[in-house]
Amino acid sequence: MDFVIFILAMGALIVGADFIVNQSERIALRFNISEFVIGATIIALGTSLPEMAASISASVSGKPEIALANAIGSNIFNITLVLGVIFLISKSINPNRDFFAKDTTWALVPIMLFLLMSIDGIISSFDAILLLCLMGAYILFLLNDCHNLDENNIEELKAEEDSFGWLKILLLLSIGFVFVVIGAHFAIESASSIALDFGLSEWVIGIIMISFGTSLPELVISISAALKGKVDMAIGNIIGSNLANTTLVIGSAALVKDLPISLTDNVFDIATMVAATILLIYITANKLYSKPAGIALLIILALFLEHTFKTMVTT
Repeated sequence: MDFVIFILAMGALIVGADFIVNQSERIALRFNISEFVIGATIIALGTSLPEMAASISASVSGKPEIALANAIGSNIFNITLVLGVIFLISKSINPNRDFFAKDTTWALVPIMLFLLMSIDGIISSFDAILLLCLMGAYILFLLNDCHNLDENNIEELKAEEDSFGWLKILLLLSIGFVFVVIGAHFAIESASSIALDFGLSEWVIGIIMISFGTSLPELVISISAALKGKVDMAIGNIIGSNLANTTLVIGSAALVKDLPISLTDNVFDIATMVAATILLIYITANKLYSKPAGIALLIILALFLEHTFKTMVTT
């Protein structure tokens, strides 16, 4: 029964996030916000809502391992699985934006900050405020690119003008938030029960089951954007989502309650997140948006999954 509840709860999270993302994108287009900024902020924050809701719920429930594992696992899945698949399925990737010069540093800085904060074994409320400030700084940085619509955006905006209605949008946004909050609560509770039933640690459940489930919105939306030729939006979504996971998700959960963390106990998972981020920076620096790069990312994912399953067997 716990598995059924977990699947239904994850479904509610994903549907709720989809509602929020779609309506937020319409609002962004209405106000002439560029395609990349939509991907890196509106859609990235929207697709990170499941992670944030799940981690806050875990923190409230006194399950800090799930709160942290969810964010770390989501960062790993976003880069290795989502970007890996995008690189494999895309015929050619020629983004308009120089991601290395402008954006990928923002993916590494919060992770380095997170590592420094973790050395003393706890992510405190003060640490949380610093992480949230960093997310605010990134949003301010992106505001410089706000009014830079391309032709595709303009066409979408014209198509939306006749159907745009604040009442409908606010209603759908509200429904989306309700789905996300309720889904997060039941996802955490059912996942904890599953962990107990199978003798698994809450960290393992968070790093695999919950983080993969909450990464599905990024996977679906980024692949859809890539297939439509909106590569900037797809990559922007991943960079923005990972930044949000490390700052907004962990920061929000730590504001609720201090999060204890052991770097030594979870060194492989944290090292995998750092390695995946460094590989992302290397790919963008050399513009290696190709199938070989996708395979390299999926190899990191395979190593991560193999190590996690070994841990599950020996637990």
